[in-house]
Amino acid sequence: MQNAGQLSRRQILAAAGFIGLATLTGCGSGDDGGDGKDLSKKQNGAMKNYRAGQQFKAAKPLSFSVLHNNNPVYPMKDGWLFWKELTQRTGVTLKPVDVPLADYEKKRSVLIGAGDAPFLIPKTYHPSEVAFVSSGAVLAVSDYVHLMPNFRDKVRKWKLEPELDSIRQSDGKYYLLPGLHEKAKAGYSLSFRTDVLDKHGLSLPTTWDEVHDVLKALREEYPGTYPFSDRWSTNTPFPCGALFGYLGQAFGVRAGWAYDNISFDHKAQKFVFTGAQDAYRRMVEYLRGLVAEKLMDPESFSQTDDQAVQKLLAEKSYAISANPQELVQNYRYNLEKQVDGAEIEMVPVPLGPAGPVVLGGTRLENGVMVSSKALKSDSFVAMMQFLDWLWYSDEGQKFCKWGVEGVTYTESGGRPQLKPGISLMGSDPDAPKDLQKDYGFFNGVFTYGGSWALVSSSFSPDEKRFQDAMSQREQLPIDPAHPLQSFEQEQSTLWDTPLKDHVIQNTLQFVLGKRPLSEWNAYLAELKSKNMQQLVDLHNKAYERFKKENG
Repeated sequence: MQNAGQLSRRQILAAAGFIGLATLTGCGSGDDGGDGKDLSKKQNGAMKNYRAGQQFKAAKPLSFSVLHNNNPVYPMKDGWLFWKELTQRTGVTLKPVDVPLADYEKKRSVLIGAGDAPFLIPKTYHPSEVAFVSSGAVLAVSDYVHLMPNFRDKVRKWKLEPELDSIRQSDGKYYLLPGLHEKAKAGYSLSFRTDVLDKHGLSLPTTWDEVHDVLKALREEYPGTYPFSDRWSTNTPFPCGALFGYLGQAFGVRAGWAYDNISFDHKAQKFVFTGAQDAYRRMVEYLRGLVAEKLMDPESFSQTDDQAVQKLLAEKSYAISANPQELVQNYRYNLEKQVDGAEIEMVPVPLGPAGPVVLGGTRLENGVMVSSKALKSDSFVAMMQFLDWLWYSDEGQKFCKWGVEGVTYTESGGRPQLKPGISLMGSDPDAPKDLQKDYGFFNGVFTYGGSWALVSSSFSPDEKRFQDAMSQREQLPIDPAHPLQSFEQEQSTLWDTPLKDHVIQNTLQFVLGKRPLSEWNAYLAELKSKNMQQLVDLHNKAYERFKKENG
């Protein structure tokens, strides 16, 4: 049965890739040859015969404006080596329009709406670009990727056509140049106090059934504690957003931070309502069991991160959700100071009914919008070449991430290493310099996407083990494109939020036992009364329309 299931998924992937390739090259989207507009008068400063893997250098000095998301962790400085070295290498001076992180999305909308947006608008997460499509304020960048050989090379090599199809709008074009990843990167999983497990002859769990058994054994050894007390519940619409995300993955359903009301059923080849799926109910039942047996702290769904971590440090719990950074810089660092002999490890996401798969881990990341004003510039072609080199070439990505060889990093065996005296995200707390704060590299405005070798080059040993294990799992196909027209988008928004709120509220009530699971059918009836079926029908209509028009 397993082989048959894998075959069917491969067939789906192959079909999706074929559709994507057809859309990319033969359905009038303009991805290969542009949109037919004459760019001959927009060549000022452009390189002739610019190609993938080539260092971009403008034929004459140029400057382009860029919206800069100013992160308070590493506030922008005019004297950063990043700016100086970028100009030296490319002949381009970037003029940042600085916006505080907290106001970025609001300020971006105001600038675009007023026609004052910079030419380059990075740090944009899909589907944020959709709001600017109907006004014509941002370019249909898919019409101009023929000017971007590095972008196109990575799409081809990494077979990213289905992912790009997923961000196309109802006109068959896309308006965001996303960060491109060779492999999907996992982020979160469970971590356990391994010294405590060793003390009681317990092994790190590899399945969710084993998680239950390990937690039950710990509860028996420490009857006054909840073995598992979790975090990431405040300042998020979905409490325990990380846990629900990776637990849902094991059950084959999107949940937590990854939750979306609409999911694609690849067997039925249609969209369904996520929070009404049988897999969603089984996931909820599993967590209800942990809470009911006092294996999981019910305060997990309301406490702050600090409260959850303090319980771990005070040995009132022995398991907590983690990402590789928190594992090393927070849990392990503080446990070693406070608890003699304490050790903690993060496990690959435990397996569940869905098997060794990664669900919905898209290989696209936030990306760059281009202001429509840029098309009027006589340096438009050079700007697109520059954008292609900085965000999509191997050399440009390495520069953005690590800086200048011999100054900020050295290379050993093809792997970059920070120069002594330079820290990155706390890697050397005593270092006098910081790669982000003092040099401007590893800046989230410019650093995302890339080959697995580049992405993994900054991994700690813990993260490398975790990511290597997760990368062996099968990436399930992403949901196909189903862009809504503007009037449909407005209607969808009216239905979407009340439905999502109802799902989250009742998910927690079921898990905490405030509502019995025997009322699941009543919950489904409530969703129907809130236009669940109308929302699903709307998306399926859009899916069928897009297939017909772009197949």
